[in-house]
Amino acid sequence: MTGGNAFIEIAAILSVATLLGLVGQKLRQPSLIMFLATGILAGPACFGIIESYHQIELLSHMGIALLLFIVGLKLDLNLIRTTGPVALATGMGQIVFTSAIGFVIALALNMSAISAAYVAVALTFSSTIIIVKLLSDKKEIDSIHGQIAIGFLIVQDIAAILALVGLTTFGSPAAETGPVYRGALLIAAKGFGMLAVVALLMKYILPYLTRRLAHSQEMLILFAIAWAVFLGAGGEWLGFSKEVGAFLAGISLASTGYRDAVSASLTRLRDFLLLFFFIDLGSRLEWSMVGSQVGASVIFSLFVLVGNPLIVLAIMGLMGYRRRTGFLAGLTVAQISEFSLIVAALGLSLGHINQETMGLITLVGVVTIFVSTYMILYSSHLYNFLSGWLKIFEMRNPYREAAIDTCRQIASVDIILVGLGNYGSAVAEYLLRRSRSIIGVDFDPGALKRWRSQGFPVLYGDMADPEIHEQLPLNRVRWVVSTVRSKALNLALVHHLKNGGYTGKLALTAVNQAEADLYKRAGAHVVLRPFIDAAEQAADALTYAMDFLPENVNWPVTFLEIRIRSDVSIVGHTLRDTPLASAPGVTILAVSRAGRVYYDPGSDFHIYPGDRLILMGSPEGLMEVELLLNQIEAREDVENNDRFEIAEIRVSDDSKLSGHTLADLRFRQKYGVTVIGIRRGEEEITIVSPAEKLLAGDCLIVIGVTPRVKKLKEKEPL
Repeated sequence: MTGGNAFIEIAAILSVATLLGLVGQKLRQPSLIMFLATGILAGPACFGIIESYHQIELLSHMGIALLLFIVGLKLDLNLIRTTGPVALATGMGQIVFTSAIGFVIALALNMSAISAAYVAVALTFSSTIIIVKLLSDKKEIDSIHGQIAIGFLIVQDIAAILALVGLTTFGSPAAETGPVYRGALLIAAKGFGMLAVVALLMKYILPYLTRRLAHSQEMLILFAIAWAVFLGAGGEWLGFSKEVGAFLAGISLASTGYRDAVSASLTRLRDFLLLFFFIDLGSRLEWSMVGSQVGASVIFSLFVLVGNPLIVLAIMGLMGYRRRTGFLAGLTVAQISEFSLIVAALGLSLGHINQETMGLITLVGVVTIFVSTYMILYSSHLYNFLSGWLKIFEMRNPYREAAIDTCRQIASVDIILVGLGNYGSAVAEYLLRRSRSIIGVDFDPGALKRWRSQGFPVLYGDMADPEIHEQLPLNRVRWVVSTVRSKALNLALVHHLKNGGYTGKLALTAVNQAEADLYKRAGAHVVLRPFIDAAEQAADALTYAMDFLPENVNWPVTFLEIRIRSDVSIVGHTLRDTPLASAPGVTILAVSRAGRVYYDPGSDFHIYPGDRLILMGSPEGLMEVELLLNQIEAREDVENNDRFEIAEIRVSDDSKLSGHTLADLRFRQKYGVTVIGIRRGEEEITIVSPAEKLLAGDCLIVIGVTPRVKKLKEKEPL
């Protein structure tokens, strides 16, 4: 079709891959599914584009080697330790149970022992690449189930590497000639020799060499690729495989300080080269043989999609985790990975399995990856549907997660704060300065640990989970505030609060105006807009800088800008009454407020929250002023007579006000409050005109300063 021109052939393949990749984006599917489909379409079964199989195969081998190099480079055994024994127990338990049950199912389907072993091993591995991408997209990578999932996926990766080492070692010519013990001893000697040489290089050569090469990013990346290829070739020469050598090359560089930079630079190249592995795999499938494996593929796919999550769920339940955590972690193993296909392809090349078994494993991979992607994307909905049936997997006391919670037995709470990330933590700090009592809710164990160490009450959980609400004092809280920028979570929060009978106030965080409008319609009393607020402050800072700060004046004077927080004692005072007035050698040049600059403010100028003071003086004087302002204590939370309050006042059945308009009664002048609404039976009047007549039984919604409202409430009903 391409006339034997390899360049045109590659161009055609990449074009097909790009078009299918766009389809995959619409379907929210991982790219490797589309790459397999590209191979099928480009292979002899469809368009017959691929003719240069040797070139495609070479690129596919390079892709696999680079994949294993990066796996070795990023192998973080410390993550397994930090996630505790659950990562090892779940990882090893899932591998043992899945492989054992899978082997029995394969034998029951009349497969040979060696083919059944390959299928069983293939079913145990889950795709770290896909899971990390999906968890990152859902912002769950730092959650406890995300961390546990990454931990046992690393255990799986190690097991996959060991499987590759075993297959390439005992399938090598050295293992097939001579007595078994002699071959095994020869292989062991070669392996230990290779490890010893690499260990010496890691200790004495590689750290120095990478430091020298790091002066040039291009040379560092070139060396990393050359090192991976060199050890890959060495591994193949010694009778192992290029993949094992590349993996060892990655481990040897993992201890350097440049592994993240190398990994980030090579990830795109890895993805590009892996394209050819899946294309090669898809193009070589014998569909006449694959068709006979459809029934078996359905059985194995159901086992992976249902059985693997249940195995993880059961293990984590026994280890003291809540069923929701176990379920979400279990969904990450509901597919087989690219490692499964690599192991199967290696078995095919070694002659251990035939095309039928290869096709079966590939079909299971396509089905499970396709379906599990949606299972993970819609995990919350799936859990809500299955929650009741999953109770058998949760202990009466899920002690591991209960140990994280510190919000038990709190008498009264002002705010439940959902989300303790950067924005949420900043909101919490400012609320605590204002003497508000708070309970923090998050599913990031690291954030909870930081706040718990400061005596801050926290609860591990996801507010989209209706069971979390049972552990919170929603009947004793005034506000629920979500700082999480997730539309799905915030809408789920609104839904669960309404269903739970929550009667307090609600604040949600929106990323744009459309979300803000949606939250208002959903019932949010306040919508937080962190990006808009930050943009406004940035515009204020730029405005005063552009209008005032000098550009080309060479003079030994220093300028300083200080932004006034709302909780410091100088707020509301004149400049005359602040410590700035007596600071020696410091001049207040201007005050920037809401984009307007007030030059040379007088001593009667009042300071308000958010003001930016532009000061001039010597560096020592400005440093002293800044230190002075930073040491000012927050104001005591005393009753403020200027504070506005909203209250409900009832008009009595025999009130003299009945039948008169607000204008006739001169209500605002007489009582010092404003009527902003009237509740009259089932009717709610939200726009109140002076001509509105008051009726007996009306409930007036009034606003005014605290003393006036308090005085009016003493007369209720009017």
